[in-house]
Amino acid sequence: MKKYQHIFFDLDHTLWDYDRNVQESLSELYDVFQLAKLGITAPQDFIQAFYNVNFKLWALYDVGKIDKEGLRATRFKLVFENAGIDPESVPHGLEPDFMHRTSTKQYLFPYTLEILDYLKPKYPMHIITNGFNESQAKKLNASGLSPYFDLIVTSETTGHKKPDPRIFQYALDNLGITNQDVIMIGDNPNSDILGAINANIDQVFFDPHSKGIDMKPTHTIKHLKELEKLL
Repeated sequence: MKKYQHIFFDLDHTLWDYDRNVQESLSELYDVFQLAKLGITAPQDFIQAFYNVNFKLWALYDVGKIDKEGLRATRFKLVFENAGIDPESVPHGLEPDFMHRTSTKQYLFPYTLEILDYLKPKYPMHIITNGFNESQAKKLNASGLSPYFDLIVTSETTGHKKPDPRIFQYALDNLGITNQDVIMIGDNPNSDILGAINANIDQVFFDPHSKGIDMKPTHTIKHLKELEKLL
């Protein structure tokens, strides 16, 4: 097995359990903001409307068609619209409460801390994420992940978003290493795997739900514990 000197990890959906953390937050917000009185009949309807909208918004963000402020300003208006509710009835403070509440959730994927404990003595580890600086820092601190990672690279800091190879090159330059020295671990076929391919970096595709991928990653795993056999 090729010996790497550093490891790059994605954060959301790879280590930090985005879906579980977001769904719990949305259920809490449904009660806190009394959304039933506004016409959203059940928390699951609110969650489903969020998913119908949020992924598309992030896809626009990833290709530069919407910025951070635009995403946050329009997200819950579009969620309400998707749920069949007047978008102008979004309660004041819903978006910032969502951001704060979600970022302080602590659910991680199975084996996350176990595998990081295994890898930490062997490799310097770093995060490369398209998420926003403030929320990603809160997630890392709240979930206990911060001590494992040295460099945290965000699209907001670099001005480039995965799969743009320049976000990877920013990390390589900061660490004083080459693309041969590192492997990228992530769940997203486009941003993580294609991004690493674009930067000539080996990849591990984390595919816990067996969704598959059109590309040919260097490795594919279903559980983070499988990294013990690779690294």
